Amino acid sequence: MGANHVHGTAVPSSRRTVVAGLAVLVPLAIITLTALLWLWPDGGGKDAVPAEAGVERLTGTVVGVTLGRCPAPSEGLPAPDPATCGQAVVKVSGGPDAGKDVELRLPGGPGAQRFTVNDDVILLRGPDGAYQLSDHDRAMPLWLFGAAFALAVIAFGRWRGVTALVGLAVTFVLLLTFVIPGILEGRPPMLVAIVGAAAIMLAVLYLTHGFSLSTSVAVLGTLASLALTGLLSYGALGFARLNGITDDSALALDMSLSLDTQGLLLASIIIGALGVLDDVTVTQAVTVAELARANPSYGFARLYRAAGRIGRAHIASVINTIILAYAGASLPLLLLFSIGRQPLGEVMTTPVIAQEIVRSIVGTLGLIAAVPITTALAALTASRHRDLPASTPHESHEPHEPSKERAGSHRRARTDDDDGFFSPRKDDGFFAPQPDDTDFFSPRRRQ
Repeated sequence: MGANHVHGTAVPSSRRTVVAGLAVLVPLAIITLTALLWLWPDGGGKDAVPAEAGVERLTGTVVGVTLGRCPAPSEGLPAPDPATCGQAVVKVSGGPDAGKDVELRLPGGPGAQRFTVNDDVILLRGPDGAYQLSDHDRAMPLWLFGAAFALAVIAFGRWRGVTALVGLAVTFVLLLTFVIPGILEGRPPMLVAIVGAAAIMLAVLYLTHGFSLSTSVAVLGTLASLALTGLLSYGALGFARLNGITDDSALALDMSLSLDTQGLLLASIIIGALGVLDDVTVTQAVTVAELARANPSYGFARLYRAAGRIGRAHIASVINTIILAYAGASLPLLLLFSIGRQPLGEVMTTPVIAQEIVRSIVGTLGLIAAVPITTALAALTASRHRDLPASTPHESHEPHEPSKERAGSHRRARTDDDDGFFSPRKDDGFFAPQPDDTDFFSPRRRQ
């Protein structure tokens, strides 16, 4: 990298590159929207979900607890917790008995929760008017956690944080109104997941990162990697003969709703992979763009090699993150297998563990493929048709004071940033672009 490069230079992109990108993205967006409307659930799936007839869910507050003597445990079972034996007086907050106090037995047995005075609780009211103490009411803590999360994101990310929260809301809306209801209505789970993932990706990436060439490259890289992940998942589940039924929840869904459990497993792999794929693809696209800005003379090969080294380091850390996430989610099950003293070979071949292994490997392969795919696309869009000279004679021997023309081009380059409307403003403080002389890696002028 020469000492005469200009920081903030806009990434060169030909009209042909922009047209080619639009020629791919626009049809994909139209196909996604058409499939979304075609597969949109009509509400019939709710009728197929079994529900307890006449059971009403209400809230209340514990106003008194009287502990009693615990009954003798059955043979082979652990003794109950003394704090779960006795009676509780609960003031009902809603329903026909709002404001009244009801005396209820504390839930007992293994894993029973402890209830104390002033706890907000969930009550179940049966058809006969009898109440049952069910669980703690966690609505208020969850709202507080959500508010703290939103404030932290906005305080750190400013406008980018706001757009990220909007993107998160879009993700939840599509999952709760399209993906889950569509699967419950009997739509093909894999098709629903692919369409839902594509819609989430298109909406969230452009909302969060703006309408720029780098974002479009990340979208194309994510779509290609997601398609590859889906194909690998389909082949891997068939080869390993996994049907998706590994626990009581999957078995209950298969028996009550006759869902395609293998398709449901494929859908979960695709949705889960999307959450990490967009991180990798956006990082690679922005990395190539920044490298091209730092030195416009870089061609395709140099951009690809430099960004590829960063991508390999990123993937190395992401792989460990994925494995640890799956291990943390399956930790109780791993402990159960450890207590049973089963040989490692037998543990690995059980359906529930084999499913997580296949999920981890397929997701990792998709992530690995995302790096070269996105890096190549970004390098193609950021590089010129031919290698540019590192400097011109009047640039390489520039005197101490830059000319007005160079200063003007420098200012124009800074205002022509890819991020457009989403770029940080001057008053953004920590997020504002720093002067060039603060760059540790920028060459210093000789005095």
